[in-house]
Amino acid sequence: MSLSSLPGQQIAWDDSVLPFQLDASDIRGRVARLDGVLEGILNQHNYPPVVEALVAEMALLTALIGQTIKLRWKLQLQVQSKGPVRMISTDYYGPEEDGKPAQIRAYASYDADRLTDGAPFDQVGEGYFAIMIDQGKGMTPYQGITPLEDGSLAACAEAYFAQSEQLPTRFSLTFGRSSDGDTPEHWRAGGVMLQHMPKASPLVAQGEGSGDVLQAADLVSGDEAENWNRANILLDTVEELELIGPSVAPTDLLLRLFHEEGPRVYDAQAVRFGCTCSEDRVRQSLSIYSAKDIEKMTTDDGRVTADCQFCGAHYDLDPASVGFEAET
Repeated sequence: MSLSSLPGQQIAWDDSVLPFQLDASDIRGRVARLDGVLEGILNQHNYPPVVEALVAEMALLTALIGQTIKLRWKLQLQVQSKGPVRMISTDYYGPEEDGKPAQIRAYASYDADRLTDGAPFDQVGEGYFAIMIDQGKGMTPYQGITPLEDGSLAACAEAYFAQSEQLPTRFSLTFGRSSDGDTPEHWRAGGVMLQHMPKASPLVAQGEGSGDVLQAADLVSGDEAENWNRANILLDTVEELELIGPSVAPTDLLLRLFHEEGPRVYDAQAVRFGCTCSEDRVRQSLSIYSAKDIEKMTTDDGRVTADCQFCGAHYDLDPASVGFEAET
């Protein structure tokens, strides 16, 4: 998708997620706008446009879902597929402290010779969509999966929340290349997420993070079902350029869509492209190998090298300094 009417300059609400509540409907949601985050992610690789589109959609979903996790928690979204795009993985790292930005990184693995001229979702085949949350040391990670189906990654995420958490969820997303002739073409993305969010969910920042999934009794019914349907009908009126937001602030968008629902906003969460790789982490990952294993990994130049798939960082190590025998 080309977004040729967008301005080239950075916009104040780019790379942020704005949480909100519809008081009249008892529905929570988020509005996300990504610009520099996508540039940081996609500039690390020379992906074909169809792969870039999938990574952009996955990153946008990650930002919308990730805003609810607590400080220092990690959220991972992952697609595993038998199609041309074999894997997409995104990580969202909760801010280190209140007021600090969260970090997002993403990576895709694909077979270039199997890519087709079809839509982005046509590039993934049979497989699954997974959400995982690492709540920190001493806590059991939360994990759930759903099949890849229904035509988009957003639809897979909706199915995940419905099946794994019995939680009504709706995404409206758009993403594409932005160009106005004065700046290089680059990716932008924007979206809205609506959700009935019981406090028992591990994805709620105010919750206890127990990892328990929701039961069927937590589903909406009666007046809540009517409220949910009404909010979805209103969201259906959103336009793509409103989601991307070159001239419509998130607060203005919420008023336009949901003014009769009593929208109330909270503090926005800034997001940035960031990677947690380091030489220490590489050494830790190699610490399980014996000297013989390390010897097999050593290059002709007598070095052990490793590259980060997320940010492209290159690590060049002395083989005598890695492996479990080097640690003793």
